[in-house]
Amino acid sequence: MTKKTAVSFRLNDRPVDVLVEPRELLIHTLRERLETTGPHIGCETSHCGACTVDLDGMSVKSCTVLTVQCENSHVLTIEGFAKGGQLHALQEAFMQEHGLQCGFCTPGMITRAYRLLQENPSPTEEEIRYWMSGNLCRCTGYQNIVKAIQYAAAKLRGEIVETSHPMMAEVTA
Repeated sequence: MTKKTAVSFRLNDRPVDVLVEPRELLIHTLRERLETTGPHIGCETSHCGACTVDLDGMSVKSCTVLTVQCENSHVLTIEGFAKGGQLHALQEAFMQEHGLQCGFCTPGMITRAYRLLQENPSPTEEEIRYWMSGNLCRCTGYQNIVKAIQYAAAKLRGEIVETSHPMMAEVTA
């Protein structure tokens, strides 16, 4: 029997303590032990990006990170984006600009886009496409994902104040 290791970190701004096997991947800890199911298990080889999380200010694929490496770290998943019942600008933008279809890649896409906008609040279309190239989508063709990120960037810069989407009141209520 493998000895378990205690790991403490912050998950979406709340402290967590978890016992894991030393070889346990962060994606499995998040989904199976901490019931944080936003990051998805896709390829398990770091190719698809469905498991993308923000770890200490870096965008990482949680299928390539051991949970024990997260000791004293800050992990942000899609569950940590909405605040006070309000969608994050990226969540709103993906809905507003139809940046998703089946939704499987969406948590990873939004989390990766979040890091992009933290580092570059005014990315060009080319920069968005480059940054998002490690996250795969089988449904959208990417154009609406790019438009959603541009929308969110403008909203975060204060250039978009109101939304006209008829379902927004239902989503944020």
